[in-house]
Amino acid sequence: MVGTKIRTIRHAKGLSIEKVALEAGIEYTQLSRIERGKINTSIYQIYKISCSLDTKVPEIFNELHKH
Repeated sequence: MVGTKIRTIRHAKGLSIEKVALEAGIEYTQLSRIERGKINTSIYQIYKISCSLDTKVPEIFNELHKH
């Protein structure tokens, strides 16, 4: 669900997966796997992704408890 939220935020901001991954310092294939829920990632990686999305970490986790 975290990956889905990251993808939703990225799409809403009109950002490519390559641009977000580059700014986060990770491979775009890794970000793709995170977004699709294929792999888990650390909170540090989520922090780096959130910075590249220009959003705060809590926004990524916001409303996840409702699912």
